[in-house]
Amino acid sequence: MGRVTLLPENDTANGWSAVLPPRRPKPPLSGEISADWAVVGAGFAGLAAARRLAEQRPEDHIVVLEAGIAGEGAQGRNAGFAIDLPHNLSASFAELDNAERHKRLYRAAIAHLQGVVDQHGVECDWRRDGRFHAAVSQRSVDGVLKPLSKELARSGEPHQWLQRKALADVIGTDYYTAAVFTPGGVLVNPAALSRGLADTLPANATLYENTPVVEFALGTPSRLTAPGGGVVARKVILTVNGFADRFGVFKRRLLSFAAHGSLTRPLTADEQRRLGGKPHWGLTPANAFSGVTMRRTVDNRILVRQNVSFRPGLRASDDERRRVAEDHKRLFDKRYPNLSDVTIAHTWTGYICLTRNSAPGFGEVAPNVFASVGQNAVGMTKGTIGGLLLADKALGVANPLIADIEAVSSPGWLPPRPALDIGVRTRFAFELWRARAEA
Repeated sequence: MGRVTLLPENDTANGWSAVLPPRRPKPPLSGEISADWAVVGAGFAGLAAARRLAEQRPEDHIVVLEAGIAGEGAQGRNAGFAIDLPHNLSASFAELDNAERHKRLYRAAIAHLQGVVDQHGVECDWRRDGRFHAAVSQRSVDGVLKPLSKELARSGEPHQWLQRKALADVIGTDYYTAAVFTPGGVLVNPAALSRGLADTLPANATLYENTPVVEFALGTPSRLTAPGGGVVARKVILTVNGFADRFGVFKRRLLSFAAHGSLTRPLTADEQRRLGGKPHWGLTPANAFSGVTMRRTVDNRILVRQNVSFRPGLRASDDERRRVAEDHKRLFDKRYPNLSDVTIAHTWTGYICLTRNSAPGFGEVAPNVFASVGQNAVGMTKGTIGGLLLADKALGVANPLIADIEAVSSPGWLPPRPALDIGVRTRFAFELWRARAEA
């Protein structure tokens, strides 16, 4: 019997949720039950796996155990990009081959999510607005954007190159030197999408919220114990991302980071006029760690997402968020000095799971126990497709995309702590310094 001693702890400041109507969570597990399948974690991977299992096996009973509330974990705290292309491409044949695999996987995930949104009328501001991948420094233009544009052209992917003035006409600031626009991505309120996915599961899939697994015995069958009861299941799907090592899965292969996001108050009509540009758009930075992810939302707020830090303890304080809010306001003012009266309304923390080689963990990790984790900050698409394909693999369904995800999976080993902490923080500090011009 294993014990889970570290449980998710999320702040109550998630701006994506704050702008939505209240939602009543599903009741927590109470008593002892049995099921054909137990899915642990109701993020994008867990909900996709549960939906696929329920649809493929309508006679089976699927239970989903979520430690918190759907849409309030990491899945509802990201920047709301469902990307259809890798952020950066390389000219090496191996990486180009993997890029083609990633494109197939990402696009299958978007098609699945689009189907659920359309079928159930999920209101989540789902818009195919594409994405601007932008650079501040000429070094990043030459080292990131130009190679990206070249490989997009070589692979026949539609895209557009925008210099400073053309980009400013879209996003309302001339802070960036250039950007590459790709039209295939989707922008969304991630908390609203997560809620919609959770609330539209098939009837044979039961979601229990506020139900953390605190003890487990994985096998045939498996037993999962929560504070209010327990589940005995024939098969288990683990979609707990950075918490996977707490279940003895992919140990010393996963890195947890804290990422902070902020939303401004809604812009007034006059501020919208001064901002100009398109009514909604999304921008990712050439350097993911030092750069700033930004969006103009459908309700005329500006998202600022930056301040990523190594966080193996998966905890952040209110004092830290207050400092981050001040920093996000500074970054906003650098880009929009003519909107200095616009204030930050919400600042929150979310946790992302990275691997040393950017490869996810995927597959059968013990008899009748399957896991999909390590989404490397592309949770909406990587998580969704990971969950779908994990369900297919567990069911024995022949899906050619399983070969794609298995080809890009297998996270690299990490050294033990404290050497790991020293190495990660040193490398991270160097990367921040090296790309400091992108902030």
